[in-house]
Amino acid sequence: MAADGSPARLELGELGLDRGAHVLLKHALRALPVGGRLAVHGRAPELALHLRTWCRAQGHPLHEPAPSDAAVAIVERGGAEEGRWRGAARAGHAELAHAGAVAELPSATWGLAARGAMVEAGSPPVEFGLARRLDVWADEAPGLYAQAAAAQWDPATAIPWSTAFELPPAVEDAVVQVMTYLIENETAALVVPARFLGQVHPHFREVMQLLAIQVADEARHIEVFTRRARLRREQLGLSTAGGQASLKTLLDEPEFALASFLLSVLGEGSFLSLLWFLHEHAPDPVTREIARLTAQDEARHVAFGLAHLRRHAEGEPGLLDRLAQAVHRRHDALRHTAGLNEEVFDALLLLAAGSWELEALAHGFDAVQQLQRDMDEARRRRLRRLGFSEDQAGALSELHTRNFM
Repeated sequence: MAADGSPARLELGELGLDRGAHVLLKHALRALPVGGRLAVHGRAPELALHLRTWCRAQGHPLHEPAPSDAAVAIVERGGAEEGRWRGAARAGHAELAHAGAVAELPSATWGLAARGAMVEAGSPPVEFGLARRLDVWADEAPGLYAQAAAAQWDPATAIPWSTAFELPPAVEDAVVQVMTYLIENETAALVVPARFLGQVHPHFREVMQLLAIQVADEARHIEVFTRRARLRREQLGLSTAGGQASLKTLLDEPEFALASFLLSVLGEGSFLSLLWFLHEHAPDPVTREIARLTAQDEARHVAFGLAHLRRHAEGEPGLLDRLAQAVHRRHDALRHTAGLNEEVFDALLLLAAGSWELEALAHGFDAVQQLQRDMDEARRRRLRRLGFSEDQAGALSELHTRNFM
C-alpha cells in the first residue's frame, strides 16, 4: 500500500489472466503484507470475471473499487499462501528449507523434492527402502561425486586403440582370458549398485548420483574389456561355474550394507590390486591404459564403500558382527566350488612371465603369488579401517572367495 494508505497499483493493459497476467498479479501481491490491497487496472474483456475466479482459488479477498477509482477490482492479499507454507513446516517439512541440511530420516512425503525445497503439505508419500541416513550416507559422498563427475573418460578417445603392437599368440590368448574374466565380474559390479540405486531416498542426492556414476563406470569398463578382448580375437575366453557361483552370491545379498561390504570393500578392493598388477605386467599399451583408467574408477567405489560402512558401523555397533556373518555365509555357500578360474590363474602367470622361458615362468608364478598376498594385506587393512581387530581382519580376509571378487 502507498504511504497515504491507498492501494498499490497494478496496470495490466490489454493482458488478461488467461494470457499470463496472473504472474504479474502474484508478483505484486507478494510485495504486500497480508491484508495489503492492490488496485488492478486493465482492459482485457474478461478481466473482472477471471479476477473473481482466481482470487477465490488463491484465497485472496476481492473488493469493489470506489466509484471514483478506475480500477477493475481491489485485491486484498490473503493469508492462505503463507498458511500453506506454515502448515508444511508444522508437518515436518521446514528442515528441507535449510539448504545443505541432511536429515536423519527424511519423510516419505518429501518424495522426489530437492533437498532444500519447501514441500507443500499434502504431497503424496513415496516410499524408499533406503531412507535412513545411517544406511547410506557418508560425509565424503559430495566430494567423491564431484571427483567422479570430473574424472569421467571416453572409451573411444582415452584408450590408444590404434597403437600398433603384435603379441605372441599365447600371450594374446592370455589377455583375452583375463578380459573375459573381468567382464563378468564387472557385470556383477554393475548390477549390485543398480539394484539398490532406486531404493535410495532422493534426499541423499549425492549418494544417488554417486551410485549412478558407479553404474556408468562399470558399463564403461565392460565396454573397454570387451573391445580389448575382441581386438585380435573373435572368440572370448572361458567362464566357469565356480566363478558364476561366486558372483551370484553378490547378486543374492538383499541388504545394501552387506552387499556393499562384500562387493566394494572386499571384492572391488581385491580387484584394485589385480588391475594394478595388470597395469604393471600388461604386454601392450592398450591393456596397460585400460588397467590404469579402470583402477582409478574402482578406487572411488572402494572409497565410498568404506566411508559409508565406517559411519554405519559407528552408529550401529552390531553391524560389524553382521558383516562378519555375511563373509562366513558366503564362504560356506562357496566352499565346494573350484574358486578362481584355472585359466585365469595361468593367464596371469604368463602375462607376468612374458615368455615361456623357465626362469620367466618361475618369476611369473612368484608374481601371481605376491598378487594374492597383496590382495590379502589390502583386505586386512580395509577391514581394520572399518573397526575389526587385527585377528578378525586376518580371519575374514582368509575366508574371502578365491575368485577375488
